[in-house]
Order: sequence, then structure tokens, then C-alpha cells
Amino acid sequence: MGWLIAVMLLPILAGCRGSGPATQESPLVITTFTVLADMARNVAGDHLRVESITKLGAEIHGYEPTPSDLRRVAGASLVLENGLNLERWSDRFLAGMPNLKRSTLTAGIKPLPITEDAYRGKPNPHAWMSPRLAEIYVENIRQAFSQLDPANAEDYRRRAGAYRAQLRALDQELRRELATIPGPRRVLASCEGAFTYLAHDYGLDEAYLWPVNSESQVTPQRMARLIATVRQRQVPTVFCESTVSDKVQRQVAEQTGARFGGVFYVDSLSSPQGEAPTLLKLQRHNVRTLIQGLKGS
Repeated sequence: MGWLIAVMLLPILAGCRGSGPATQESPLVITTFTVLADMARNVAGDHLRVESITKLGAEIHGYEPTPSDLRRVAGASLVLENGLNLERWSDRFLAGMPNLKRSTLTAGIKPLPITEDAYRGKPNPHAWMSPRLAEIYVENIRQAFSQLDPANAEDYRRRAGAYRAQLRALDQELRRELATIPGPRRVLASCEGAFTYLAHDYGLDEAYLWPVNSESQVTPQRMARLIATVRQRQVPTVFCESTVSDKVQRQVAEQTGARFGGVFYVDSLSSPQGEAPTLLKLQRHNVRTLIQGLKGS
């Protein structure tokens, strides 16, 4: 119901919005979730304020925007979205702001398809989980910021280049580390099919309970399929993501003799004091957790 209230308020708030930022501070950029906010801040520097609609730890797929979200977006100069059907709520949320600038950060990316269940053939939206594709996100952010604020375009170019260099170094680091997992154990078993791009990049097989969190009902068929894969491949460890319950995945572990190896971060960063406060640290935490699980027994 939150988004319905928000949509009803949209014409009023849009009419109150001026042509510039809501305050005398730097222009406000809104992202749909925290991972995009981290990427955007690396490019923005001190020139732009960047905020996420969703909070740390929130599930993005089925998010319901609130009137307070709407008030923040009404003061924004730009909205950055993932696309690929990730934020299906955002179109109706932003319907009353046709003049608000929006940028889809997966533009130019050839998505990998979901291969199972009701989402078969639709794009897997988690492209930021590939460091190589994350570079395309960064370039799209740079272009959007340069159009929004041409006076600082050169600084956005410089900062985007430095961040892309970090992503390239991360790609090489993950490639070296994941190469140490023995061939028979190269199966990443988690709750959501959110690691398709990472598995594709580094030669892993992926297994999961559901394709995307918006379809997170655990049917007997889905559970039986994952149990069969874990048994047949002798997968020693299974995992789950931070934004969903790990209860069913722990049942998979009990029924197969595998261990539950811990939590991955995908759709949300952790708190600043947590294990994944940035995208770079998120990737390193996930890969470290995966390697410990697959090589530990």
C-alpha cells in the first residue's frame, strides 16, 4: 500500500518542486539500492549528494516505496536504476515525475538469461556481480553525472577511471583466488540465483533455491532439485544471502550432509562496521566465504 499512497501524492509534490535542487547543497542523486549508491559515490566525489531509496539490509526486488521515499526523490536531480527488471516497482513509483532525469546503469550490457522456472529466458538482473560489467555501470554513471553537471565532467572522468582500475584489479584478484577451488567442488549453491555473472566469469557452476528473490517461494520441486545437485556433486557447503531467510537452506544442509557456510551479500551492502560496506569489500567477503566453504572439508 505504501507505493499507492506515494503515487497519489506525486502530482502535489511534483508541482511543489523547483527547477533546481531542494536546498543550497550539492545536487541530490538518488539510487534504487545501496550497491549503486556506493558505485555512484566513487564517481561523484564531493560534487553530488548520493542517497539510496532502500536502506542497508533491505530486499530490493519486492520493495514497496513509502511517502518519505517520495519526498526525497521529489528533491532529486537524477535517479540511477539498475534495470533488467530488478526494480519493477520504480516505474509506477516515478510515474508522476516524467521530467525527472533517470539513468539505467545496465545500458550496453548483454544480460545473461535466467534458465529455470517462471523467469526462464528473462534477464538475470545481478550484472553488478561481475567486476568486468561493473565497469560499464561506472561508465554509465560518469556519463549521467557529466550531463547533469558539465562543469565537473573532467573530475567525474578522472574518478571513474580510478574506480574502474580498482574493479579491474578486483577481477584479477578474484580470478586467482577462485582458481584454487578444485574442479569437482566448483559449485556455488545459494538461496537466490544471484551469482550467474560471477559464475560465468570465473568458471563456477551455480545452484539455487529460486531464480530471483521476488520468486522466493520454496516449492518442493525447487528444494528437491537443489538437494539432488548437492548430493550428486558432493557439494560440501551451501550458503544464503543477507536479505532473505536462510531457514530452508539450512534444511538443505541437514538433508544432504553439507554444511551451512554463511551469508553472502548481493542486493544490499552491510553497515559500515559490517563485512560488506562497499561493493569491493562485498565481493571479497563473498569469495572468501565461498572458498573457505568449498575448500574447508
